[in-house]
Amino acid sequence: MLYFVLKFLHVIGASVLLGTGAGIAFFMLLAHRQGKPTVIAGVARIVVIADFVFTATAVVAQPVTGILLALHAGYPLTEGWILLSILLYLVTGAFWLPVVWMQMRMRDLATDAVTTASELSPEYHRLFGLWFAFGFPAFAAVVAIFWLMIAEPSFVLF
Repeated sequence: MLYFVLKFLHVIGASVLLGTGAGIAFFMLLAHRQGKPTVIAGVARIVVIADFVFTATAVVAQPVTGILLALHAGYPLTEGWILLSILLYLVTGAFWLPVVWMQMRMRDLATDAVTTASELSPEYHRLFGLWFAFGFPAFAAVVAIFWLMIAEPSFVLF
């Protein structure tokens, strides 16, 4: 029974990571394309909250449920697909943490533009470009982790 509870929590957490990441990217991109500081400020405010409520919770839960699940199932954490998943998870985190900061900064810059009735600053546009670029490797790593978890391919990483 414990195995299925852990697996259920792990799958839910993975789904939240993938779904929230895709949703946040979609809404931020659509808000940015409108180019209206009021829209961007509002959407970015919600995106930052969603990242902290959903993504951060899943980010903490995933390694806990994953390690417990692997140990309960008798998999060594050095198993190739598990080790590669852990490495890809760290890659995802290396891109996600700066993205969270960028989202908060873009929110603040858009709010400043609304307050001063001005255009979005060059800093906002620079950050959006970085935010957009950081999303691709992070999303690809999460998709690769999904594949590894489902396929459990047999290989030696180190």
